[in-house]
Amino acid sequence: MPPLVDLDEYDRKILRALQENADYSMADLGAMIGLSHTPCWRRLKRLETEGVIRGKVTLLDPKLLNLGVTVHAYITIKNHDGNSLEAFEQAVQVIPEVVECYSTSGDKDYVLRVVVESVEHYERLMKETLIHLPNIGSINSAFALKQVKFTTQLPI
Repeated sequence: MPPLVDLDEYDRKILRALQENADYSMADLGAMIGLSHTPCWRRLKRLETEGVIRGKVTLLDPKLLNLGVTVHAYITIKNHDGNSLEAFEQAVQVIPEVVECYSTSGDKDYVLRVVVESVEHYERLMKETLIHLPNIGSINSAFALKQVKFTTQLPI
């Protein structure tokens, strides 16, 4: 596990602002948090170098892209040895519809968040891809009916 990064209140203000909008100019960002351009820029570069800021992305509306169906697939694995788990974790990386994958505690080994255009699309994905992943024991799927909350902002 990487070491924790010491953050002061200016760092936290920078991170909170960038989580709202990564497109702020350095002048606007500095003005928002109470620093001039250069010290703000130095802090931002340090946060990037230390890995606190992993990247900048554009969030898309899945419904406008005909990807309005979200499925949570709960996976159990047959064998729990290191090689079997690693094979599953590597195989899931290349499936574009799987947008998140978590190893979990409890009676399921993994949960996948899958984004597709329709129930039929998910059925094809499951029959043609998911059930053929290495070491699959079972898949239980739950279709999201409505997104109640979505955020990418961490509570810092």
